[in-house]
Parts: sequence; C-alpha cells; structure tokens
Amino acid sequence: MHLELVDWIIVAASLVVCFFPALFFGKRAGKNTTEFFVSGRSVPWWLAGVSMVATTFSSDTPNLVTDIVRRNGVAGNWVWWAFVLTGVATVFFYARLWRRSGVMTDLEFYEIRYSGKAAGFVRGFRSVYLGLFFNCMIMASVNLAACKIAGVLFGLDRWQTLLIVGVLNVVFATHSGLWGVLVIDMVQFIIKMTAVIAAAYFALQLPQIGGLSGLVDKLSALPGPGGINYLNILPDFTNNWDLAVAVFIMPIAVQWWAVWYPGAEPGGGSYIAQRMLASKSERDSLGAVLFFNIAHYVLRPWPWILVGLCSLIIYPQLSDIQAAFPHLDSSLIGHDIAYPAMLKFLPVGFIGLMVGGLIAANSSTILTHLNWGASYLVHDFYRRFLKKEESEKHYVMAGRFVTILLFFCASGMVYLLDTAKDTFDIILQVGAGTGLLYLVRWFWWRVNAWAEVVAMISSFGVSVLFLILNKNGAGISSHIALMATVAFTTVCWVSTAIWGPPTDRKVLIEFYKKARPFGPGWGPIREAAGISAVEAKGGKDNIPLALLGWFAGCAVIWSALFTVGNFLYGRTAYALALLAVFLLSGLVLLFVINRVWESSAGREPKKAEDGPPGSPENPRG
Repeated sequence: MHLELVDWIIVAASLVVCFFPALFFGKRAGKNTTEFFVSGRSVPWWLAGVSMVATTFSSDTPNLVTDIVRRNGVAGNWVWWAFVLTGVATVFFYARLWRRSGVMTDLEFYEIRYSGKAAGFVRGFRSVYLGLFFNCMIMASVNLAACKIAGVLFGLDRWQTLLIVGVLNVVFATHSGLWGVLVIDMVQFIIKMTAVIAAAYFALQLPQIGGLSGLVDKLSALPGPGGINYLNILPDFTNNWDLAVAVFIMPIAVQWWAVWYPGAEPGGGSYIAQRMLASKSERDSLGAVLFFNIAHYVLRPWPWILVGLCSLIIYPQLSDIQAAFPHLDSSLIGHDIAYPAMLKFLPVGFIGLMVGGLIAANSSTILTHLNWGASYLVHDFYRRFLKKEESEKHYVMAGRFVTILLFFCASGMVYLLDTAKDTFDIILQVGAGTGLLYLVRWFWWRVNAWAEVVAMISSFGVSVLFLILNKNGAGISSHIALMATVAFTTVCWVSTAIWGPPTDRKVLIEFYKKARPFGPGWGPIREAAGISAVEAKGGKDNIPLALLGWFAGCAVIWSALFTVGNFLYGRTAYALALLAVFLLSGLVLLFVINRVWESSAGREPKKAEDGPPGSPENPRG
C-alpha cells in the first residue's frame, strides 16, 4: 500500500499527539514504585476507565473480531460478549473491595488474604506465571497482529515490525511509568475510534458492498459454514446445535465465571485491578470499571464487525487474500488478516489516520502489559523474595530493566503463534476452572492459599493434556475440553478449601477489617472481629443491591449493543424494543449507582479539613 505525503504527516502528527505528553511524566514516575506502577493512587475515574478501554483495544482486537465473524458469524462474538457478566460483577461486587485492600498489585493481595509459606509461594509463582508467561503470550498475540498489518500495508518482515514497535513502546514504557501510559491511552483511544469508524464507513461505500442495505441483502443470501447466517446476533439453536453450544451456551453458562482471561478476570485482576488500585477513591474505582464495561462492549464492536462482514464479500476465501497480496508471507494468512486486507480501500489521508490508529492500538496495549508485567516481576517477585531492602530508585530502575526484557521475550513468542483466534482459545483453555475461586475468595473465609495452588496446577495440567491429545488427532471439541477442565479444577480446589489447612485467624480478621467484604461467608470472622452484622452491612453495602446493579448493568450493555446492531441492519421494530429495555434498565442502574455512591462516600477516608473546627484534623476551624 502506498502512503502519500499527507498520510505520513497524519501518522507523524498522531504519534506526536499521543506520545509527546508522556515525556513530562518521566521525573514523576521515577520517584518511587507507587508512582511508577500505580500513579500515586490519584487517578480520576474517567482517566482510569478510558485507559482500561484503550488497553483492551489492541492491534489484534479488530483482527480477532474479524476472524470470529468470518468463521462463526456475528453470533460468534458471544465468546467475549459473555464477559459482560464478569465485568459488571466486578463493578458492583469487587471494585471497592480492591480499592479498600490498599495493595499495589493484585498479587500483593495474597499475603494480606492468606497466611504462611503458601501465601508467599502463590504470590511469587503467579508473579512469574502471569507477569512473564501469560503476559508475553498476550503481547506476542498483539505484536503478531502488528506484523500481519505491517506485512499487508508495507510488506515488512516480522523482525522489522517488531524492531519498530519495540523501540517506540519500550522507550516510553521505561521512561514514563503508569502515568505516561494513562495519558497516552486517553489520546490513543480517540484516534483509534476515529480510525476504525472511518474504516467501516469506507468499506460500506465500496461498489461491491452497496452500503448497509446492500451488505445485509448480500450476506442474507450467502450462507456460511454449516449453513449459518452471518448476520444473526444469536446462533441458530435448531440447525447448528454444536456451534450454539460453543459460542453461546458455554460462554453464558460457564465461561464467564470459570475462566481467567486478562481484562475480563472474574473478580477483577491484572491491569484492570491495577487501574482500580491506582484510582483515588472507592467511587473512582467503581466509576472507572463501569465506564470501561459500557465503552468496551457498546462503543467499539460494530465498526470492527461491519468491516469483518464486508470482507466476506470482498475476500470470500483465504486464497482471495493471498491473490490480492502475493508478496505476503503465506504463514501469516488466516481469517484474522482480512481486517488489514480491507484497509487497502481507504482513501488518501484516512490511510495515514488508520496507520496512526493501529500504532496507537498496539502501543496502548503493549505499554500497559509492559508496565503491568514489570510490576509483578519487580514488586511481587524481585522485591519480595530477592532484594528486600533496596531504595525506591533501585526498584524503579529494576522495573525499567524488566520492561525491556519482557518485550524481547514477547517478540520471540511471536514466531510461535499463527492467528489471534488460536491464541485466544489457548489462553481461555489454560485459565479454565480457576475463575470461580477468584470470585469466591472475597466472600468465603475458608478459601486458602493451597486452594489457589491446587487450582493453578490442576487447570494447567488438564489443559496441557487436552492440547497434547488434540495435537495427536484426538479431535476433542473446545467446549468439551473446557467443561472437563472446569469440573476437575473446581472439585480439586473446593476440596482443598474445605479440608486443607485454614488461613491464620488473625490474618483473616485483619483482612476483613481492611477490605470489609459483605455476605454470610465471613460470619465466623466477623464475629471474631467483634463487628455486628448490621454494622458490617453499613445500611447499603449489601448483596441484594449489588445483584440488582449487576442485573441492570448487564441489561443496559447488551440492550445498547443490540439496539445499535438492529438499527444498522434496518430492523427498526427490534431496535425500538431493545431501546425501551435500555432506557428502563438504565433508570434502575442509575438508582443503584446513587445508592452505592452514598455508601462509598460515607466510607472514604476523611481529609484534613473534615475534622471538627479547631481539632488537629482541621486546625483552620
């Protein structure tokens, strides 16, 4: 693809606008690890929320959605739309608990929630397991997409793309810490959304497509694999039961609570927890996660989906993509490459905007994962187990060194991956079965550190077994493997929680006083701490209110998502009915949020001027 001068100017302007402000945060980030990894715990809700959205909008996300649409139609997106249940549960059950815990990383949580050597082992093991192995796999998937995009647009080899994005991302990640990442994310999100909306608009204007009505008419007459209708938002439960189970029933019934996946962890975790912990208050933590879920599921998907649907008409077979780009490395050909292949139709100026947007998409995710992974490896492993008494400057320098190391490891893994969808499936499979534990550990005192150890080992072991069997031709379907892994892992960790060594009572009491988890699962600990049930509930911080907010939040997001889709399809009656559901559930959500806001405001730490006049807390009177 040939870029004109105006395109290069737009690309350069996008990079300057994104990255120049981050240069001013280098000095602040270098003060200490709190500034470098959690921005001094002073981030407002809107900045934390936008950063969460920008981080999950990576260069591989449009490719992944296109891959899903081309294989399983629009309904195939339920494999990630089901995570709405996880995200909204985090809003109403977990966001404030994370903020109250006061930890720097979600792994530090283990040593305030559990006791003994097992607690330290879990923290150390997961810091390497997640911060290095899982983190590098995710970054490798993101950079694989960048390699495919650069291969289509510019004919670059993998190593050339990795060198370019590596220099850009590593320099800013090591220099500016989380503050720089947050500011870059805010600007990048605007550029990325503008670019993908433009890509969808120009794809629809192609004469082969004929606008939205032409797209709907052509795809309605084009049956997909197994006779699927590409446009259906729900799968066909009568003629394609296996697909319906794989893409809808399993995600809705099991996957959302049973699987650990970065950005959609049951109970919150990884960089989502990092943003919650960096928020300046409980209210900001809750608001950030709520904004993230609405923007993540409502604002972003349809521009990607529309391009994916258009690609089915322009490139119905993978061979059509290979013919259109004969210079492209054949090992990169997959359904996920159809998205960058559609970008060749962008006019001058918008090509530059898209290139700038794709660079921004790659950077926002890679910068976050570099900072998040470094926080695990430095704060939860190096500082905790190897060098305990060094200066803050030393740990910041270690964080910068580890950032560089992580990118090299992730770059090496790029050569082991094939497509975005395959990587997505591997991550889901390896994390299967552990999700329920991450939900329950906040609300049941019997969950212990050994239960976490057993969950990780059993989940990983069974997942690897299934991967090996399928490599040798066993042909076990993904949903059967997922169900078996979840069942086996759950039995193992629940048995360990019930019959294994309990956590030290003093540690549990201190954790309860600090995080104040609600519900009956902490009854014995609450009594030992001398706190009454009425006092613990606080009048408003209760399960029924949280459940109502969870139900209303899910209804708001799904109804808004499908209202947009049905308007695009021209199905006005369905769209208006869903719009009514959106408005009604929105009113309920606002009611719950106001109640929760009141509860959180009553529990915020007092500021200096909050004391009575003339008191030490308020000397000015």
